[in-house]
Amino acid sequence: MAAELISGRKASMKRTTSESDVYVELDLDGTGTSNISTGVPFYDHMLDALSRHSLMDLTVEATGDTHIDVHHTVEDVAITLGEVFKVALGDKRGIRRYGEATIPMDEALARATVDLSGRPYFVHEGESEAQVYHLIGGHFTGAMTRHVFESFTFHAAINVHVDLLRGRDPHHIIEVQFKALARALRQAIEDDPRVEGIPSTKGAL
Repeated sequence: MAAELISGRKASMKRTTSESDVYVELDLDGTGTSNISTGVPFYDHMLDALSRHSLMDLTVEATGDTHIDVHHTVEDVAITLGEVFKVALGDKRGIRRYGEATIPMDEALARATVDLSGRPYFVHEGESEAQVYHLIGGHFTGAMTRHVFESFTFHAAINVHVDLLRGRDPHHIIEVQFKALARALRQAIEDDPRVEGIPSTKGAL
């Protein structure tokens, strides 16, 4: 059940419960290639965007009790992705650590800021209450966006702030947030040629 390092900054994990069966493989030093199948088409689209814009290679194979609700599968994939991300990061030696991106998508605009701190904390602001109830692609409710980010953040043990600055179309509102997070992560996981060791006054992250 625990995430395992494959090589370099590439890790994987298989997580099985009575509600879902999830396999995730992640390479932080990839090219943005993805192979994703969760049984939730819109979620597949969002995870593909996360991979493409972060330049992390991502494989996700998941099945679950989507005949009841997609919630369990969506959440369990986010949990597994966070655990794999944490292991792939290793001791975080030489990374930039912080990342920030403000991304537009037509009328929507979102900002994501991350700190690969080892201290999980998530802040999400700007969505209207109405967004929670929108159903995208017949399966994915707007409420799941925050839940995905929160589950990923806590299991990755990082600090993430996502702010929706504006937006009207429910699809754009969700997608722009995934893209902003991807771009912020891309920046934070990069090697910084000026950093020697771990970028913290504590000497550990």
